[in-house]
Amino acid sequence: MRLTERYRQVRLEAVRFTESRRAQRVGKLLLGPNVNDGYVAKTVIIVLLSVIAFLYLKPIIYMVSTSVKSLEDLIDPVVGLIPRSLHSQNYIDAWRGLRYPEAFTNTFIIAFFGSLFQVLSCALTGYALARLRFPGKSLFFVLILITFLVPPEITIIPLYMIFNKLGWLNTPLVFLVPAILGQGMRGALFIIIFRQFFLSQPKALEEAAKMDGASVFRLFFRIMMPLAGSACLVVFLFSFVWYWNMHFEPSMFLSKDFIPLSLRLNELSTELLGNKSLSLSVAVGKDPVSEGPKMAAAFLIILPPLLVYFIAQRWFTEGIERTGLVE
Repeated sequence: MRLTERYRQVRLEAVRFTESRRAQRVGKLLLGPNVNDGYVAKTVIIVLLSVIAFLYLKPIIYMVSTSVKSLEDLIDPVVGLIPRSLHSQNYIDAWRGLRYPEAFTNTFIIAFFGSLFQVLSCALTGYALARLRFPGKSLFFVLILITFLVPPEITIIPLYMIFNKLGWLNTPLVFLVPAILGQGMRGALFIIIFRQFFLSQPKALEEAAKMDGASVFRLFFRIMMPLAGSACLVVFLFSFVWYWNMHFEPSMFLSKDFIPLSLRLNELSTELLGNKSLSLSVAVGKDPVSEGPKMAAAFLIILPPLLVYFIAQRWFTEGIERTGLVE
């Protein structure tokens, strides 16, 4: 009798142990050994990332969808994101209304050369603030921080008066010359980025170069600048996008002689209405410019920065990690 009870107890303990092991396996499968490795955590992360990605992509999806819709599809409430047919006339109207080749060239001159000049000037300034010793260095850094905090609307009138006296209005010089001097679009932020990057570099490299007789400029261009390739890429891409998308400053300094894409978008309604060769659908409705050509024009404007980012996204992500922007 005792053997039978003992056998039952052993068998019950074995069943409990098996169930416990099974529960542990299921728990590890769902939650993982570190919780973050299980299917539940991965599913939650994927769902959250999908929702966030959709929120970011929804405006672009809406823009692309609307840009290929005809006027009938735009009016019909039944038509959602997928149009009945692709209407390419919107892009033709937007291309003509924006005067895309001319406006693209003007915008590219400002964005590319302004970003290039900013990389060089901000790198020099950041290196000087990080490595060199000179009187008033802390004061200069504080002044740079102040220029970063002051809104551009406050300084726009003095800048307009200065550029007017110099004869730079309606020319790209109003953006290129400040970029050469390190005070272009968000120049103070880029100086801070380079300063923090050069502060993180070991001083042994500079000391060894100085022992070999290298000058400050040779030390900067031959040693420090190649090491700052990731920071240069980050600064160039940020500067390029900000120069490309800026609207307030060009509206104050530029006019009909030199108009970028951001200002052409404002004049798109007038351009489309005055162009008799455009489709009749543009002139129908309360607004002389339909929603389709507007969205097509907006997509044509953001397309170059998107292509630049898609090409350089891997190096851009690595550059952000190395420059410490996410810390």
